[in-house]
Amino acid sequence: MNAEASSLAARARVHAALGDPARLAIVDALTLGDASPGEIATGLGMPTNLVAHHVNVLREAGLLVRTRSEGDRRRTYLRLVPGVLSALTAPRLDSAERVVFVCTHNSARSQLAAALWRDRVGGDVASAGTLPAQRVHPRAVRVAHRHGLALDPAGTHHVDDIVHDGDLIIAVCDNAHEDLTGPVRPRLHWSVPDPSRADTDEAFEAAYTDLADRIDRISPVIDTRAGRG
Repeated sequence: MNAEASSLAARARVHAALGDPARLAIVDALTLGDASPGEIATGLGMPTNLVAHHVNVLREAGLLVRTRSEGDRRRTYLRLVPGVLSALTAPRLDSAERVVFVCTHNSARSQLAAALWRDRVGGDVASAGTLPAQRVHPRAVRVAHRHGLALDPAGTHHVDDIVHDGDLIIAVCDNAHEDLTGPVRPRLHWSVPDPSRADTDEAFEAAYTDLADRIDRISPVIDTRAGRG
């Protein structure tokens, strides 16, 4: 099979997988953030065994992958494969006064996400942690500087001191998403691996690239009041 025929076959599998309303609803739910199969079942009011069936079809079509939670290792999250749905228009987000990125220590992922948002989208943006470290990770500062972004090495904050009513909260790590179950609840979840676990420049660069891709994906569908204050 030549390259053109192979591409057509792959595209046909994607179109076939999306031909079922339930599978399209699952894809819609994952367009802007990751979720566990249980969260999908609850959000869509769908039996878990039916979700499992549709997830397998979507995986076989190359639309999504499973990742293991870095928090509760028994839990898995579903995420769309970048680029497969580039032609799919994501649902628009409600307006928000400010965007707040949250991770556990507010030392890497949430800091990079806020800096990227400020640079690429603009407007009022902040970051915070559920258990903030004393300082921003030095590798996060360096990767930000390599891409022309500035991070304050001492600028870490707790969610209780940062989050206000009207904020669009985006959790950029599994632990923060799973820990914030009270009044402060993320609207979106991005399952970005913790680069400090590997503690290499490559891991921090990968986190930067992941966050940049997600911000570019969400920026066209967010209300301008959320992005520009």
